[in-house]
Amino acid sequence: MNNEQIILACVDSTAASDAVADYAAWAAHKLQAPMELLHVLDRHVELTAGQDHSGAIGLGAQEKLLAKLSEEDEERTRAARETGRVFLNRLRERAVASGATSVDTRLRHGEVEETLAEQQDRSRLLVIGRAGSTASNQGTGLGKHLEWVVRSVNRPVLVTTDTYSEPGKVLFAFDGSSVTRKGVEMLTGSPLLKGLSLHLLMSGTSNAQSQSQMEWAVQLLKKAGMDVTSEIVAGGPQDAVAHALRTQGFNFLVMGAYSHSPLRGLFMGSKTSEMLKDAKVATLLLR
Repeated sequence: MNNEQIILACVDSTAASDAVADYAAWAAHKLQAPMELLHVLDRHVELTAGQDHSGAIGLGAQEKLLAKLSEEDEERTRAARETGRVFLNRLRERAVASGATSVDTRLRHGEVEETLAEQQDRSRLLVIGRAGSTASNQGTGLGKHLEWVVRSVNRPVLVTTDTYSEPGKVLFAFDGSSVTRKGVEMLTGSPLLKGLSLHLLMSGTSNAQSQSQMEWAVQLLKKAGMDVTSEIVAGGPQDAVAHALRTQGFNFLVMGAYSHSPLRGLFMGSKTSEMLKDAKVATLLLR
């Protein structure tokens, strides 16, 4: 892969990774950027069920046992690596079939958090699924690494659903904060959402300030040739966004993360999980 910034898709061995690959391929095609499929294997492959090496052993048997365990560990590691390569090659073929023209794969041993911290500088967009084989809370449908990624990386993060739906009608939760204003400016210079229907939604009181902020955003996006509509609705941002998603047929959401605004509360602790669970659509989190 050259030095061009990539679309970095973080996948695991679950069926939901098909959707991650599909969304990453969509973004790579829209941005005309190379993409990379990253699969991180745990450093310590779990022992098979029934292997119990506890209890007292003689000194002579200890060396044999350690040698056996080392061989078994190497064998499990080789098997996991081979399985991972087959898995990544299948996703690569899927991404190419979906329109991505340059797709690389990367198989790493370690921790997801550390690996993404190392790799994010090479990327312009991170793509990650809501759930995974190591999800710590299956009840919310969110993988255990998701909140860390959203909080820690300095790139936009595309959080995917379990199945792919080509983005067509986009809801932008705009609040006039520096994060969402920067997001507007980013979209005007990016082909990612060009050609799609974009609706700006602001919650709260409609006054001179909010109307001015909305007018600024709309005019900038229209000047960039985007099909954009807007509205300001009463109430809190979480309820306003959830209602719009339920009733207006949007299949893609754009919003800011960690802004100093009413939306900031959506990305603190459990609010992150609640919002993404309610959304049920692919969500682009702006940084």
